[in-house]
Amino acid sequence: MSTNGHVTEDRATGLTEPPVSLTAPSGIDREAHHRLDEAWLAAAWSHPTTRVFVVCGGQALIDDTPDGRTELVMTPAFEAPVTETHRYFLGTDENGVRYFALQKDSLPGRIDQSARAAGLREAGLLLSPRDAGLLVHAVALENWQRLHRFCSRCGERTVIAAAGHVRRCQACGAEHYPRTDPAVIMLVTDEEDRALLGRQVHWPEGRFSTLAGFVEPGESIEQTVRREVWEEAGVTVGDVEYIASQPWPFPSSLMLGFTARATTSLITVDGEELHEARWFSRDDLRAAFASGEVLPPYGISIAARLIERWYGNPLPKPGPRS
Repeated sequence: MSTNGHVTEDRATGLTEPPVSLTAPSGIDREAHHRLDEAWLAAAWSHPTTRVFVVCGGQALIDDTPDGRTELVMTPAFEAPVTETHRYFLGTDENGVRYFALQKDSLPGRIDQSARAAGLREAGLLLSPRDAGLLVHAVALENWQRLHRFCSRCGERTVIAAAGHVRRCQACGAEHYPRTDPAVIMLVTDEEDRALLGRQVHWPEGRFSTLAGFVEPGESIEQTVRREVWEEAGVTVGDVEYIASQPWPFPSSLMLGFTARATTSLITVDGEELHEARWFSRDDLRAAFASGEVLPPYGISIAARLIERWYGNPLPKPGPRS
């Protein structure tokens, strides 16, 4: 499986695998060395080729083009809404175009009324790698900015610095950087090559996916895989293999995808994270999809890629539920 977003051939199955959503190369150089250069940022902002979009509550405006593509709605900087501080420099593309995101309390209206608001779960599957990468970056910064307005050292309000990538406390001098929480997500199989899928307590009836959980302090990611599977499903795990990662800014995670081999098969769900869990053969899963008994994970999630990698084909669309 590819770990850089490119379509690759899986050596075990000989099948061509699609890239993990939100990981294809965006063509954007983040140019972090410019983030503290206020003169450079000001010049970049005022350049006529610079493009800007607004992000609010994890959403931005997207629009469909006449040739069938979907794009982020961007404007030149001089047409962008006014903001004093919440302006984030995202990077520069191969043509020298600079990109900024503005964090606002509402999305701007459009005269033509054709644009629509969308979050990453919808837009991530529609946008080009460039636009999806820009939106992931902007949403991650917005989420962090909204949740970290005060200094964790002294409690005073912090101010934005480094083009949105630092919050600085003017009282004690502490600098705070965007946090990313590592989380594991794993496709567990048993000796019969059945896949362990579970339904979280807050998910709709029939929605099954891979197991997942957050890395705890002082824990390796392999230890996390084994602990989470045991805690949620009562299944012990032996071998663990890393497959790929995916940024997941909901609000601030990095999903680390694995396959894992179970050494036991008896399932005992915890009732807190998982409502139910089951072993599925490929035939079982195919029949459950066809009947509508099981709904697949959301297509943007790395979970879908992990399941497809085991399944050997794109996941079928579920049939009508009885």
